Amino acid sequence: MCAEQRRVGECLMAITADDKVQALQRTLYRAAKADPGRRFHALYDKVHRRDVLERAWEQVRANRGAAGIDRITLADVERYGVSVLLGELASDLKEETYRPLPSRRVFIPKPGQEEKRPLSIPAIRDRIVQAALKIVIEPVFEADFRPASFGFRPKKAAHDALQVLLDESFRGRRWVVESDIANCFSAIPHDGLMSAVEERIVDRKVLKLLRAMLRAGVMEDGVVRHEGTGTPQGGVISPLLCNVYLNQLDRRWETQGSGVLVRYADDLLAMCRSRVEAEQALSRLTAVLAEFGLEPKASKTRIVHLEEGGEGFDFLGFHHRLVRARGRTGARRFVFLARWPSRRAAQHARDRLRVLTARARLLVPVEEVVGSVNRFLRGWAGYFRIGNSARHLDKIRHYAFERLAIFVGNLHRRSRRWGLRYVRLSPNQLGLINLNGIVVAPRPNYAWRALVAERRR
Repeated sequence: MCAEQRRVGECLMAITADDKVQALQRTLYRAAKADPGRRFHALYDKVHRRDVLERAWEQVRANRGAAGIDRITLADVERYGVSVLLGELASDLKEETYRPLPSRRVFIPKPGQEEKRPLSIPAIRDRIVQAALKIVIEPVFEADFRPASFGFRPKKAAHDALQVLLDESFRGRRWVVESDIANCFSAIPHDGLMSAVEERIVDRKVLKLLRAMLRAGVMEDGVVRHEGTGTPQGGVISPLLCNVYLNQLDRRWETQGSGVLVRYADDLLAMCRSRVEAEQALSRLTAVLAEFGLEPKASKTRIVHLEEGGEGFDFLGFHHRLVRARGRTGARRFVFLARWPSRRAAQHARDRLRVLTARARLLVPVEEVVGSVNRFLRGWAGYFRIGNSARHLDKIRHYAFERLAIFVGNLHRRSRRWGLRYVRLSPNQLGLINLNGIVVAPRPNYAWRALVAERRR
């Protein structure tokens, strides 16, 4: 009973600490929102608060992730003692002796491309400090972020950005400028980024800590490189810093841009009413990015005219195309912007399902293989179901069924046909989840969250 009471007490303490952190964030957000010209000068003491560091650790642990250059894993930290590590970090931060290690550089393949994306993996202790700093400064900048920005923001989702595309196309904006900022995370100049940060934060210790993070560098092939640009992709605080810097673009667009801007981190679109407006938007985008030391990626920049039977475009994993709604013969059917999984997204799903059902996993129990397939399908379909995706979800589910059949056939040294029959006749098809009937078709000028809530009822 004592052990149980102890656990309940620890849970209550954690809830109380969580409430305090949320209260801190709400206070900072309200103060920043109430006075757009205010510059905060007393934030550093909040970064090394014990409850803030505990929340930061929970976020780092939830995100999992690999070890940095010190090769210390999450399991190593738990064996060492989380409380001990957080105490050491609090002491180092308070005494201003904390120094971040260089990040470990790895390259991960981009889905459906030969090109690889550089990823920087900070040490776990550095990820905790980055998360703590983010907890404190994010509410200040959230008060300033513009409605055009959707990526990596609390209470914002990719589907919020997708809803804007649907609404604006329905209102007649059917010329689309699509682009991608070239090497955005590695190209952001440190001086320009710090200037953007200093518009709101003048706490000398916070600025010093942030500069130390930016200058920590990356280790690749045993060599540490320090550069004057970039906020390494993979760092906990990097998405926030990217938004802080690109918020200047969003603000400029509100007064000088053409069309409606929709930005998700470094991916962006401008929805326009005519080709002339779209060309002006592209020209303006190129000029503004150049002012900030950035440029659009040529291979991903173009103007698309949305028309029935015409071409579409890919954005946030979906392919978007103007179609005419189905209806009764003779009934008036309106034209709208439909969306479904892009070819690249579908190929990524097939590639992942092949890995999960590969021959290399024949020693894994079938139940565990089916469980891993189901977990992937739930996550993949959970995102793409909010769209006009029923046919595409059926295809992916059928592909998963076939891959399981091949896996079972290989397991029993039988043919694919035998495996198909075995899975089909098995109770509940070995437990493979069904994706029928889960699609939520979005509507113009209707909140997608409300549609999801209606479906649940």
